[in-house]
Amino acid sequence: MSPVAVIVGPPGSGKSTVGPLLAERLGAAFVDADAEIEQTAGKSIPDIFAEDGEPRFRELEEQVIAEGLQRHDGVYSLGGGAVLSAATRERLAGHRVVFLNVGMPVGVRRVGLSTARPLLAGVNPRATYKQLLEARLPLYREVATVQVDTDQLTPDEVVDAVVAELKKVS
Repeated sequence: MSPVAVIVGPPGSGKSTVGPLLAERLGAAFVDADAEIEQTAGKSIPDIFAEDGEPRFRELEEQVIAEGLQRHDGVYSLGGGAVLSAATRERLAGHRVVFLNVGMPVGVRRVGLSTARPLLAGVNPRATYKQLLEARLPLYREVATVQVDTDQLTPDEVVDAVVAELKKVS
């Protein structure tokens, strides 16, 4: 079993909004890896970061995704930092990976610099977001089968673009 599509992208790219819409369009189930991590840990992601640290979160994330890539056959959305793991990037090879790209100004606006996002909480969340994009963009592109730029698109338009791109690589 393999997901029909795996969604990756930075915070604010639309993974949580587009994922369920894409799944509905494809007649598939939607699963969010972050929700699975919270279920496995028995606590929220901000609490995992605060109580156990980012290394423990990344360990859980890698484990949950490894299992999810084998267990799910619908649309599987990964957290923004999942691509930081070399093992996860290797596991994504052979899957149809959709990279939802977002530019910094739009991403910052969509995220709202929320403290609910542990990596963006701090003294200068805008600078942190910029650094996050710079570090992760090459990794998103490395694993992507298709890329859709979401800045100027509505969620439904993103889904249309994803479906069109997936048809090209099927």
